[in-house]
Amino acid sequence: MHLEILTPESRIFSGTVRLVSLPGSNGAFAILKGHAPLISTLETGKIKVIDASGITHFFDIKRGVVECMDNKVHVLVNIE
Repeated sequence: MHLEILTPESRIFSGTVRLVSLPGSNGAFAILKGHAPLISTLETGKIKVIDASGITHFFDIKRGVVECMDNKVHVLVNIE
């Protein structure tokens, strides 16, 4: 699945991933390949990304939104 994490200033991540875990407004949740379409707001916390190579990345965020559709995940956030 393809993930893009964007801030108002730049793109901080773009690539193929195995998993993305996000701090949703109603609790943390994870997105894997084949996830149902979704749009959600995000709260202050950490985004965890496991890329296609198995390397784990973490991003501290303030707030944002995520959209998932057709194995494409777009995350729009403010970073700390």
